[in-house]
Amino acid sequence: MTSITAATRRVQRGDAPPRAAGRENIVSRTGAMLVMAVFTFYFLIPIWWLLVSSTKTRGEFTSTAALWFTPNGFSTFLDNLGTLFTYDSGVYVHWLVNSVLYAGLGAFLGTLVAAMCGYALAKYRFRGREALFNGVLAGVLVPATALALPLFLIFSQVQLTNTFWSVFLPSIVSPFGVYLARIFAAASVPDELLEAARLDGSSEVRTFFTVSVRLMSPALVTMFLFQFVAIWNNFFLPLIMLRDQTLFPVTLGLYAWNSAIGQAPELRSLVIVGAFVSIVPLVIAFLSLQRFWSGGLAAGSVK
Repeated sequence: MTSITAATRRVQRGDAPPRAAGRENIVSRTGAMLVMAVFTFYFLIPIWWLLVSSTKTRGEFTSTAALWFTPNGFSTFLDNLGTLFTYDSGVYVHWLVNSVLYAGLGAFLGTLVAAMCGYALAKYRFRGREALFNGVLAGVLVPATALALPLFLIFSQVQLTNTFWSVFLPSIVSPFGVYLARIFAAASVPDELLEAARLDGSSEVRTFFTVSVRLMSPALVTMFLFQFVAIWNNFFLPLIMLRDQTLFPVTLGLYAWNSAIGQAPELRSLVIVGAFVSIVPLVIAFLSLQRFWSGGLAAGSVK
């Protein structure tokens, strides 16, 4: 009698039968997992090809399976790494250091500047605030390649082309970071908390660094990762600005090697191994900051 009554109530409420709902749930989960598996395979297969190709000699590229290792692959990989780091007086090491400086310092300062700008746009009321924010949104819509030539003309006027600063200074500006910081600051930093800090005698700068930055940490980590990856993969701006090989980032250096393969065929192996090594810092950055990212997002969802 009780089961009949429960079934009648489910029908009156329009609920689906338990078995049908369970089957639908399993089908939905299976479909989602299949889609994610396909996209995971799509994104990881180029990295797998780089790893496998890094373990081969120049003659084994066309004579062996493209996606599987050779019997002496590990020793070949070590030999390729040794050649990579010693070729042309170790210029690849210079390129890696340059990329770390460009991306690391640029992402850190860019995140800091964007966080302060977004926080000010979210928490301070002043004339022209919305117009300024609309200008930032317009900056988000402009592609970076469209700004490369104007930046080159500006830096050439102050004689800063072919210098570290010609690539580093534009990397600090991040309109998308300002947009993200404003949205997150408006949602995660309560005005009451700021008023309490002011009543306790805290200055605006101290309140920002001791209170607001902690609440905005998920957004800051996201901004840092986006900025780090964008600067690390930046190619067109260094291509226009730099002529000195010792100032090249790793992307431009590998492009220079790849362009010279016709005259130096041994560079083919170095380009492949160098491309594989160049993604290691990106993986390290994501893995090391993942716990701050996911932890901060979880804390924000509980609040």
